[in-house]
Amino acid sequence: MSAFLGEIIGTMILIVFGGGVVAGSNLKKTFSNNSGWIVITVAWGLAVAMGAFAVGSISGAHLNPAVTIALALNGDFAWSLVPEYIIAQMLGAFIGAVIVYLHYLPHWKATDDPGAKLAVFSTGPAIPHTFSNLLGELIGTFMLVLGLLYIGANSFAEGLNPIAVGLLIVVIGMSLGGTTGYAINPARDLGPRIAHALLPIAGKGDSNWKYAWIPVVGPILGGGLASVFYQYFYKGTISTYFWLVIIVSIVVLVLAFFGTKSNNSIKMKKAA
Repeated sequence: MSAFLGEIIGTMILIVFGGGVVAGSNLKKTFSNNSGWIVITVAWGLAVAMGAFAVGSISGAHLNPAVTIALALNGDFAWSLVPEYIIAQMLGAFIGAVIVYLHYLPHWKATDDPGAKLAVFSTGPAIPHTFSNLLGELIGTFMLVLGLLYIGANSFAEGLNPIAVGLLIVVIGMSLGGTTGYAINPARDLGPRIAHALLPIAGKGDSNWKYAWIPVVGPILGGGLASVFYQYFYKGTISTYFWLVIIVSIVVLVLAFFGTKSNNSIKMKKAA
């Protein structure tokens, strides 16, 4: 099996289990309806672990464009392979979302809430606030990539690394995921969001495209910052990309901050 196919299959597994648990919790007339946040976070951790077990020996099981880019920034992955991996991850996420849709086919019509249906496919903020939502995705992915680099630096018994990664996903979800739904993965959010837009889901509503850039940009910035942070503080080296990553991150956050203030001012004027 090629690395390209491995990333498709691994990411598909991730979304089938991860999107599947959200569907089971959100959609009406399932036995697992309203199973709650703890069940969702544990299942997402297991979903990542299963995807990693499935294709770790084939592609390295990145399953996440933010991870792929971070590893390239760290010098552990060839830049020439980055587009191939990202395309594979997007395809796998899309396919996984379609499988979840088909598995729960009669339950979409039984569910009235369009937001509950969208949440099966993609993330959204508990409180819409552009700056803090972007920062939340950045912090969550920073902790993810930093954790992956820590795990990779330690010697585990053969085969246990995916379990450690799964536990890392669980703790991120429980600790930091309550604000944005912790996409921490552009493919995990964007691939299924595209599926949501294209699939004939009964009463689905819109796909919230105005928010869609946040779970893409935030994770990429967070992963990049984790990569250069790890190199500087743990390896004692400054990456070629060190200042580029920091400057781009600051600029994007500043723009998001002032964009949020501007939007809030407009809302206050309209309310008055």
